[in-house]
Amino acid sequence: MRPASDVERRRLNETFARLCAIPSPFGSERACAEAVARELRAIGLDVEEDGAALEAGAECGNLLARIPGRGQRTILLCAHLDTVPEPGVIEPVVRDGGWVSAGDTILGADNKAAVAVLLELARRCAIEGSPVGLELLFTVSEENALAGAKAFDVGSLRSDWGYVFDHASPIGEIIVASPTYYRFEADFRGAPAHAGIRPQDGRSAIEAAARAIGAMALGRIDEQTTANVGSIEGGQRGATNIVAGRCRIVGEVRSLDPADADATVAEIIGQIHDAANTPACFCDVDVVTQRLFEGYSHAPSAPAVLAAEEALRACGYAPARRSTGGGSDANAFEAAGLPCTNLANGTERNHEPGERVSIGALEGMLDVAYALLDACSA
Repeated sequence: MRPASDVERRRLNETFARLCAIPSPFGSERACAEAVARELRAIGLDVEEDGAALEAGAECGNLLARIPGRGQRTILLCAHLDTVPEPGVIEPVVRDGGWVSAGDTILGADNKAAVAVLLELARRCAIEGSPVGLELLFTVSEENALAGAKAFDVGSLRSDWGYVFDHASPIGEIIVASPTYYRFEADFRGAPAHAGIRPQDGRSAIEAAARAIGAMALGRIDEQTTANVGSIEGGQRGATNIVAGRCRIVGEVRSLDPADADATVAEIIGQIHDAANTPACFCDVDVVTQRLFEGYSHAPSAPAVLAAEEALRACGYAPARRSTGGGSDANAFEAAGLPCTNLANGTERNHEPGERVSIGALEGMLDVAYALLDACSA
């Protein structure tokens, strides 16, 4: 397929800016989903909205559109409609050759850069045809532990394999390994008492939580494993004269090795219970752990990886296989039995007010997507 024309590039940028301006934090994607569905229907495609994501608590379902191909193979291309929560108004502008937010907000390039690319690709393929069959999936609640993709019935797809464009690193990087991810929560319950008159009668839940955190190995534990405590809350706001009777900590563990993830979580649970049983601050504690998504690792000869490398080279990018500490919808599809590869799309500083995507990267991923169809048809 030929590279994008000037008209396609201009329309891609316009679509991207329009999508970014639509608020779509996870759980509130309906307006963005309706905008995407309108564009797909305007080019003659049928759009299905699944009910599984709705049953899982999402505001709307995942969207699926299909385009027949000239060959026997069908592939999935996926992007997610939601962003991380953002209370401000997003106003996309171009500065120094790239799209940014005019204010102190996220941009939403994660993952609307990919959504815009798929819409423009769909427009050409609906008119001119595609060398492979296409299933275009737009998921919801990806930022909420991949909830939309995990709820989606992968068995309804016809694809041989799939791709998501959802890694904030330079175009050319192919994510061949992603971690298993656990979330843990610990609720400590001690006994409140007056901190100045009878502190000896209290049992501090905050002290127990602090002891637990102090015993944990946090940050980068090794090349494959990370752990973090993301929040701690307890006591009564502004009150210094009460021994805190309650405290809650929330954290995570990620590892490219599932066994290491399991072992690290088990160690953290043990440290939480040890801290709660310390005589100085004896507390009851409830611990909840959830495996939110499973890791995967692609074989060196995986057809999806080889096709991605061919497409990247055809567009002038040097392919580079990478592992990541992040997750994507690819984790959910892999766990459900559909091979799926995450490709970097050149976005920068996702989830931050300084989020950015260069015009070159946005337009470059459209060319890569076109080339990917040719590479997958071989």
